[in-house]
Amino acid sequence: MKKLGRLFLYFLLAPSFLWAQNYFPPNTGFWDTISPQQMGWCATELSGLDSLLIATNTKSFIILKGGKIAYERYYNGFGPDSIWYWASAGKTLTASLIGIAQDEGLLDISDKSSDYLGRPWTSLPLNKEDLISIENQLSMTTGLDYQVPNQDCTADSCLLYRADAGTQWYYHNAPYLLLQDVIEAASGSSLNQYTAQKYFGSIGLRGLWVANTYFSNVRAMARFGLLMLNDFNWAGQSLIADTVFIKQMKESSQTLNPAYGYLTWLNGKSTYIQPGFSFTFPGAIISLAPADLYMAAGKNDQRIYMVPSLDLVVIRQGEAADSSLLALSGFDNDLWQMIMKVLCQTVSLETNPAEEYALYPNPSEGVLFLEGPWSQDLILRDIAGRKHLLKLESGVVNISHLPQGIYWLMDRENGRTEKVLLN
Repeated sequence: MKKLGRLFLYFLLAPSFLWAQNYFPPNTGFWDTISPQQMGWCATELSGLDSLLIATNTKSFIILKGGKIAYERYYNGFGPDSIWYWASAGKTLTASLIGIAQDEGLLDISDKSSDYLGRPWTSLPLNKEDLISIENQLSMTTGLDYQVPNQDCTADSCLLYRADAGTQWYYHNAPYLLLQDVIEAASGSSLNQYTAQKYFGSIGLRGLWVANTYFSNVRAMARFGLLMLNDFNWAGQSLIADTVFIKQMKESSQTLNPAYGYLTWLNGKSTYIQPGFSFTFPGAIISLAPADLYMAAGKNDQRIYMVPSLDLVVIRQGEAADSSLLALSGFDNDLWQMIMKVLCQTVSLETNPAEEYALYPNPSEGVLFLEGPWSQDLILRDIAGRKHLLKLESGVVNISHLPQGIYWLMDRENGRTEKVLLN
């Protein structure tokens, strides 16, 4: 009955055929293009975009509009056939494979993870282990302890109890890695075999999983982004029929971190939790990008951005754009500020414009000077999430009593957050 109910929802919630409006490239050969001038973009801004991509260690970059290539650039000896890693952007690809496997009746995301991983697969008491479902793995809500020496370790000795499944959000890599084992157990195929079976012939996606990381060229990433933008419908062929699953990939999959779907990052939410942190940051992930943007995001700024309102897919491959330790780095804002200029548009999801605020010097030796509409309700959080109350006097904050390191200054009244380096 559970699967029949889900099947009924497929048809009840089935989207209109928006895919019919888009171009889909053939599996091999020519990919149609459209020029920025044809679309009325501010083409004079492209030189600024190009300069930014060069300055931020980009190797490959593509903008698709309506499925057609509107802008494509390569740097540092890279070209259309050059292979690069997706890093954690591959998580979104894995989530889609779970959706396909569910469509095929190989699994149900409400199933206990132990149905596919065996018992025990953790060090939890069995009654606690049995609370963990595939959906918890998809939404980063397994409740497993993240304060372990190696968050990539999938041995049962590394998987410890911290909270009941569904009550804690943390970007813990080990439960995600075990989703790949779930796919293999459910399908009876290796992860490479299953990925190729579902995506090679259908959308022309060519790549390879190597040690849990997917590798491909930039156009393969663009194919996946175009598929996801069109609700997993490729020129009339539906690869995931379950619209409920698709919705949970591209909308909040739980309430603990509204900026996270099924292994997909979501813009435009009021708060988010950064990978590596257990506390909430105010505001949207990318304040200078459209609110409906969602993305597959990986280490060193590997990105697949999808924007339904603009019918855009944007792909970036390369080395880390800057020295930021944040997985969701400031590069996203820098890039989208420039892209919106190219599109002759502006957007801001910030409550107060960034130019109204000032904080200096940063890095600081122990004293911060604040200018702008900062309130008195200030706290400082360290990298472990510990809270330090601050006192603002005549625009000055003294933090000299704290150890050196990285902190986040938060104005709880205005929803403003700034990273601070204390030397």
